[in-house]
Amino acid sequence: MSTAVVTGANKGIGKHIARQLADAGFTVYVGSRDADRGRAAVAAIGEMARLLPLDVTDAASVAAAAGQIDALDVLVNNAGIGDDPRTAPEADADSFRRMFETNVFAVVAVTNAFLPALRRSAAPRIVNISSGTGSLTRSTSQSQQFAFGAGDAAAYRSSKTALNALTVFYAQALAAEGFKVNALAPGLRATDLNALTAASGGDPAEAAAGAVRLALLPDDGPTAGFFSWDGTPVPW
Repeated sequence: MSTAVVTGANKGIGKHIARQLADAGFTVYVGSRDADRGRAAVAAIGEMARLLPLDVTDAASVAAAAGQIDALDVLVNNAGIGDDPRTAPEADADSFRRMFETNVFAVVAVTNAFLPALRRSAAPRIVNISSGTGSLTRSTSQSQQFAFGAGDAAAYRSSKTALNALTVFYAQALAAEGFKVNALAPGLRATDLNALTAASGGDPAEAAAGAVRLALLPDDGPTAGFFSWDGTPVPW
């Protein structure tokens, strides 16, 4: 039986990823900082779902969660925050620290904690939920500057750029062990990530399907890549 862990899976894109992996036959551990919301998500997903209490920013919580799972095939680092729209001159160092704590440092902590379990898989897969706004190529394109807002959400976007770099480094370090490590740009989705997504986002299930596609990559599939929800490559 294949097993997956999805962080931040009690709502939004993460919940849809968990549901779709369960539909694909995985036993899915629904990572949730809020136990009540986690239990509700597990009930909604069905018998293939299991509650995994997990605060990705708390070292003790990460260690306890990893200790519950002996073998793991898929890790989806989905938990993230993005609630500060300010430009770099408007923001402060604390806003960057808070964003990086969840979007970058926690990914390192969670990934490293689950590596022993992933190494017991014949086909380990790691999917990091990034953002197209973390693409430096797009951010420096005149047309995309207009679409994204020139320099807006600097803490969030730079944290996703850093996450993209981590994706490459993990993929390179783990390639010889058969890992596939990739990042997904899910697109603007109707979630509670921030006011913009809540008001004008698209279907989160569509983005989740892109993450599941990366989770189910065959042995000859790509690694160290950055892909849109529809499977097309995103420029770094």
